[in-house]
Amino acid sequence: MHFSVILRVIGLLVMVFSVSLIPPIIVSLIYSDGVLDAFLYAFGINLLGGFFLWFPVRKERGELKIRDGFLVTVLFWTVLGLFGSVPFFLAETPELTFTDALFESISGLTTTGATILTGIDALPKSILFYRQLLSWLGGMGIIVLAVAIMPILGIGGMQLYRAETPGPVKDTKLTPRIAETAKALWYIYATLTTICALGYWVAGMSLFDAICHSFSTVAIGGFSTHDESIGYFNSVAIEMICTFFMIVSAFNFALHFYAWRHKSVWHYFKDPEARFFLFILSCTVILSTLVLAMTSTYDWSTSVRYAVFESVSIATTSGFGTSDFSSWPNFLPFLLIVTSFAGGCASSTGGGMKVIRILLILKQGMREIQRLIHPNAVIPVKVGGKAIHERVISAVWGFFSAYLLVYVILMIGLMATGLDQVTAWSAVAATLNNLGPGLGEVSASFTSVSDPAKWMLCFSMLLGRLEVFTLLVLFTPMFWQR
Repeated sequence: MHFSVILRVIGLLVMVFSVSLIPPIIVSLIYSDGVLDAFLYAFGINLLGGFFLWFPVRKERGELKIRDGFLVTVLFWTVLGLFGSVPFFLAETPELTFTDALFESISGLTTTGATILTGIDALPKSILFYRQLLSWLGGMGIIVLAVAIMPILGIGGMQLYRAETPGPVKDTKLTPRIAETAKALWYIYATLTTICALGYWVAGMSLFDAICHSFSTVAIGGFSTHDESIGYFNSVAIEMICTFFMIVSAFNFALHFYAWRHKSVWHYFKDPEARFFLFILSCTVILSTLVLAMTSTYDWSTSVRYAVFESVSIATTSGFGTSDFSSWPNFLPFLLIVTSFAGGCASSTGGGMKVIRILLILKQGMREIQRLIHPNAVIPVKVGGKAIHERVISAVWGFFSAYLLVYVILMIGLMATGLDQVTAWSAVAATLNNLGPGLGEVSASFTSVSDPAKWMLCFSMLLGRLEVFTLLVLFTPMFWQR
C-alpha cells in the first residue's frame, strides 16, 4: 500500500472538487439568494482541506497498484461526500443537521436522488443548482474525470478506472490510453447534457430549470428544482424529452462512443444488452398501461402517458416523477421497484445490478435446465453469439449473492430502527439501486427517517454506487495483508 501517494491523490482531488463550488457562487450572486457566504466558506474549507491533505506528501511519487485503486476510490467517494455536505450544513436555508447534509450530499454524488428536503420550490437558487451539479458530477464518476488529468499529476489511472466504472467487464477501453478513454466519455456526457438542456428550454422550461434538469437527467440522478418533479411542468413535450434522455443515458456509453466515431446507430439494435433493456422497458410499460386503464385509475391516453414516463424513470433508476406511482393499484408499485434492480446497462450512469448481469443470470439458469436434460453436454453461455468465460459467470453469481445478502442485512437493520417492512424494503431498494423514491414513509422524501437509519442508507448508497465489492473488499483481512 502506498498510503502517502493515496493521501496525495485524495488531497489533489478534493482541491479539484472545490472548483465545483464556483458555479453555485455565481448563481448565488445572480439571484442574491442569501447563501453566498455559505458557499464562500465551503469553497475555502474544501480548498484548504485538500491542500493540507496534499502538502505534507506533495513530493511522493509512485504507481498505484490495484489495491491502492480500490482504497482511493472508496476514500474519495466518502471524503467527497463529507466535503460536499459543507454548503448544505452552513446554509441557513435549508437549516440541516450534519446527518441530513451528509445524506443529501451522498445522495447527489451517487446519483441516487433520495432527498430529506421538503418545500424545494422555495429553496435558494444556488442550493438547487448545487444539488443538480452534484448529481451531474457523480453521474459519470468524478474519478473518471480525474483520470483524464492524472497524467498531469504524474499518477497512473487504470486502477482507479477499473474500481469505479460500473459493470461486470471492467478492462474494456474505448481508446488505447485510459486518459483518452476518460476524455471521450466526458465529451459524450457533456454533449448529451447540452442537447438535453436545449431540448428542455425549447419545450418551455426556464433556462435555469433546463440546465438543472439536464444535469440530473443525463446523470440519471432524479433531483429536481420542484417538489412535483417533472410533473410540475405538466408538459407532454418535456416528458418525452426526459424519457428519451433517460433511456439514452441508461445505455452503455461505449455504444454512444461507437455511434459518434462510426456515424451509425445500428449497433444499438444489435447489442444484446441494449435489446434486453428495451424489452424490459416495453414489458413494464405495456403491463402498467393495461393495469392503470383497466382499473379506471386514468383514461387510456393518460394511462399511456404516465405508464411510459414512470416505467422508464424507475427502471432506469432516474427517480423523476409525474405521478405518485406508490399509490397506483395492485402490484404496480412493487413491479416498478423490482425493475430498478436491473437498472441501466453496464458503463452507463444508471444504478441497479446492471442489465447485462440479469441477462447472464437468466442464461445461466436456462443452461442449468438444459443440463438436467443433457447432463454430459458442454453448453456455453453465449451473449451476442460469443461464449462468456466461466470466470465472468462466477463473478456475476458472486455479485448477485453479495447484493442480495447486503440487501437483507440492511433491510433488517432499518426495521430495527422502527421502520415498517414496506418502507424498509423500498428504502433499501431506493438507495442500493441508486433509485431515489421508495414506498411507504419514503415515497416523497426521507425526512421522517431516523438518523441511525439515514447513516445506514448513506452506506447503502455508497455500496450501490461502487457496486458492492469495491467497498466490501476493504473489510476483508486479505486486503490489508502485505
